[in-house]
Formats: sequence, C-alpha cells, structure tokens
Amino acid sequence: MDGPFEDDEGGTLAVTIGPDAPARLDKALAAAVPEEAALSRSRLMRMIAERAVSRDGVAVTDPKAKVVEGEVYTLRLDPAVAVETLAEDIPLSVVWEDADLIVIDKPAGMVVHPAPGSPSGTLVNALLFHCGDTLSGIGGERRPGIVHRIDKDTSGLLVVAKSDRAHHGLARQFEDHSVNRHYLAVVHGVPSSADPRLRGLRGVSFEAGGILRIATHLARHKTDRQRQAVVWDEGRHAITRARVVEGFGGQAALVDCWLETGRTHQIRVHLAYAGHGLVGDQTYGGKKRLSEKVLGQGAEVGNSFPRQALHAASLGFDHPVTGERLEFTSPLPADIARLIEALRAG
Repeated sequence: MDGPFEDDEGGTLAVTIGPDAPARLDKALAAAVPEEAALSRSRLMRMIAERAVSRDGVAVTDPKAKVVEGEVYTLRLDPAVAVETLAEDIPLSVVWEDADLIVIDKPAGMVVHPAPGSPSGTLVNALLFHCGDTLSGIGGERRPGIVHRIDKDTSGLLVVAKSDRAHHGLARQFEDHSVNRHYLAVVHGVPSSADPRLRGLRGVSFEAGGILRIATHLARHKTDRQRQAVVWDEGRHAITRARVVEGFGGQAALVDCWLETGRTHQIRVHLAYAGHGLVGDQTYGGKKRLSEKVLGQGAEVGNSFPRQALHAASLGFDHPVTGERLEFTSPLPADIARLIEALRAG
C-alpha cells in the first residue's frame, strides 16, 4: 500500500484474491481487504462504481465480476471529501476524545443528526466544527460516524466515531449487543412483580431481583409515522429491562433501564406499553397525571415537566482500536434532579 489505511490523505491498496474467496468481486474484496482498512462492502461497491478498483491498470466496474484466486486488484483510496453539512461553533460537553472517537454528554433539546426539520444546530454540526481536520473520513466523507442516537429531548452519553476503523468497530459492538447502556427514567406508577396486570401482559416478565423484562417487536405506527408501536408479527425484535431505584408515593418511580437492543424510542414505547410511561413524554405518556393530593408540589412539577424524563446515564464499550474497556457515567441533569427532589419532598 502506498498510503495509510485511513484515507484522509488518499493512497492505494493492493488486494490479492485468496483461496476459497467468494466468486463475485464485491464479496471477494470485502473478504480480502485488511480489517484495519475499514472498507465496508457498501463502500467497496461505491468504489467499484466510481472506477476506483482496477486490475492490471484497467478499471473494473461490475461488482458481480467473477474473480480468480491470485488476482491482484488495486483500490484507489481518494482523500475524504468535505460534506455539505455546515460546521457550527456550538458548545459541547466532551467526556472523552482521541484520534478515533469522541464521547459526548448531550443536553436535552439537541438533535443528533441534521434532518429536513432540523438542518442546523445539531450534534453533527457541532462535531464538524469541534473535530475539524481530526476527522479522518467515514465512508470516504470527512464527517463524524454516528453509530447510535438518543432522542432530541433525551439527555446523556453517546459515542461518535472519528475514523472508519472506529466506525466499523463500534458498529459491530452495537450489533452484537456488547455495549453497556443504562438510562435513568422517571415513570408514572411503580412497576412491581406483584402487579397481576403486568404479569398478564404479553411480552412482559420478571427476572430475579424484581427486574422487569419487556420483549416485543417494534415498528412504525400505522397512522402516526412519527411514533413507534409494539407489534408481534412484523417490525424488529426489542428487549428492555428495568429496575426500580426509588418510588414516590406509589405515583411515580425512578427506574434504571438497560437495553439488549437499541430501537427507535425503545424505552419510551416499552414502558408506555407496560403502563408506566415516562413523566413528561408528550408522545407516549398518554393523559396520566400525578396526584397533587399524594405528591403535592412534586405532582405540579411532574405534570408540567417539559420533556420526557430520560437520561443516558452510563455507557461502556471496548475501544474499537486499542481494545481498552471504557466506561463512562453522566450525572442527572439539573431538570431531572429537581424533579426527583420535588417528588421526594411530596
């Protein structure tokens, strides 16, 4: 190879087709490229289409082209290109950063990724400014690699890749569910294994120590495309576990939730399905209100809470390059901390 694997500076990579390789070019290259090159099959297919893959000096543009053991293909690694998303000088709470990844403690109210309704002011806009030239390229673009998201009005920890090798390594850990993620939530009611309603609810069970386990499928709501819904014969498998940390007069509880899977709005949908929707959740919380007779001012604070009371409190994973185990925690933000104090005071 004439240049570094990380292709911010460009270069070439010679790849030899090995024995027992898949018969078609794109699959064979995906199997043969060194892991540290961090070239996904989709990236390789784009390179083939862009005439960046050649054999004996001739570009090969058919991803289904047959390959033969011993053939050598040259991959042109173009410099990472700048993306059109605007870099914005937005303050960030950086918990950890090195050449390959960055861990952010995101405030409530910040969207993670630009979208038609939120083209600016997002975490990606802020990261483009903060990281600048330290972004070595994700999929050939100089951009941060978003491997997971948390909702706009959820606060807390998330990790973002700065390099292709980190992006692939983190994505694998999220896919095999080896990332440790705990969320703290304030919910209506107090989930209990003694509740016959919960015990009779499909997909709900209790494990040792009173841990609530919710296992369903989740899919986009049939009439409201902005919401997710519990389904059984379609969608994607989702498992959430929750443990009550503290109860407040039988009206509300602080719960520790952790994910076996990571689907859109998973905790919010699952707890609402179990009858314990999050305080302040305008989308899934329903019309439940805390009793002022029981909780006094705490009910007033809870009933007017302006966002879902959900915080990504801990995050643990293996560094995708060094292999070091990293564990991070984030204290409750001031608004949820005030809500809990009000509920305690009653």
